[in-house]
Amino acid sequence: MDEEWAMNPMARRMFELTEPIGALPYSADDPNETMFALGFTNFWDTYFAGRAAPLGIVPAEVVDALFYNFAPGEVARHIPSVWSTTTPEAALAARWEGCTNALRRILGHHVDSPAFARATDLLTRAATSAPVEGRPMYAALRALPFPEEGATRLFHAASLLREHRGDGHIAALMTEGIGGLEAHVLFALGMEMPAERFGRIHHLPAAQIAAVVDGMRDRGLIGDDGWLSEQGRAVRQRVEDRTDDLAAAPYRCLEPAELDELQAVLEPLAALLVADQDFG
Repeated sequence: MDEEWAMNPMARRMFELTEPIGALPYSADDPNETMFALGFTNFWDTYFAGRAAPLGIVPAEVVDALFYNFAPGEVARHIPSVWSTTTPEAALAARWEGCTNALRRILGHHVDSPAFARATDLLTRAATSAPVEGRPMYAALRALPFPEEGATRLFHAASLLREHRGDGHIAALMTEGIGGLEAHVLFALGMEMPAERFGRIHHLPAAQIAAVVDGMRDRGLIGDDGWLSEQGRAVRQRVEDRTDDLAAAPYRCLEPAELDELQAVLEPLAALLVADQDFG
């Protein structure tokens, strides 16, 4: 166990370096443009079509269960209706094209460098090395043929690692008895942000958010002052620690020197991507 927990700082650092790549569908305009070209007219249709595409055409209940953190009825407003606009295969191709365009636009000459190619190879090896058991989103994405174009490969590898981590994060939340909407409240209050202002749930009715907060207060996770209690902070820390622990597996196939090399290449790339981010 000590060895596993010692890997947490590494897993957290790799998350910091790969998240700006894996989050491109939500932080850059380019993927929206290629998805809108399919006929979509709003971001959330592109979100559900792009992210759910590896699952194929499945009921809203399946997507709701796997994505975990949407309010009742939100997924059903988009799934399966998005598949009347396009196919999962076309949605995936559009997402890859848009994210490739974003990487080339933001990173410029870096994309064609030997260091970029080496980092892509290392990240691909890591992204395809972890067991798929208990990782439904990771397994669905990993079952797809790997793209050949260099920038697309880097995005796909980062997406695999993002979904792998996400599957583990849901397991950590469930272990602590934290529901999907509660996870947003826990995260927001942990940043000292009122829950009703947090981007992923601020659009929900005030009464719905209040009910989630009240339920967490009744369980001792939130104090009378409206902020996380000592118990709530401990739960949040355990979720984050366990998420990092469960996210470490893909990187165990790399030698320490390879990890150092990978991080050294990704650091300036991640900085460029973060500087370009626009979450609206």
